[in-house]
Amino acid sequence: MNRDEIKKILPHREPMLLVDEAYLDENNVAHGSYTVRGDEFFLQGHFPGNPVVPGVIQCEMAAQTCCVLLSDKIDGATPMYTGINNVKFKKPVKPGDTIAFECELVRVKEPFYFAKGTGRVDGKVCVSGEFSFAVVKGV
Repeated sequence: MNRDEIKKILPHREPMLLVDEAYLDENNVAHGSYTVRGDEFFLQGHFPGNPVVPGVIQCEMAAQTCCVLLSDKIDGATPMYTGINNVKFKKPVKPGDTIAFECELVRVKEPFYFAKGTGRVDGKVCVSGEFSFAVVKGV
């Protein structure tokens, strides 16, 4: 999926759409990526002269990738973050980096979905964690 196709399943729009492309593979693993340009709002002041993508933004990128797993359940509903657990940041993400995510569902108790994900730059883990969502109608 390109950004226009992603917008069909996610309510996010610029500047909060943080996935450039995504797809679901044959093993039901979601893959998403984002290339950090350097002019993003979240880099302004974080940190002057040494811009680093904030951890919370990396978690949002993972969450948006996870939504590909829920694409058949989102129609007429909104995926809402309900939890973040065991998140680890291993390597800074900087302008020019492309962070690639792999996310998979580990448990479902509708309307709640539990996933785990890992983000890598050049094959090296930058962020990993567990994420949970509720798919809410009418929001």
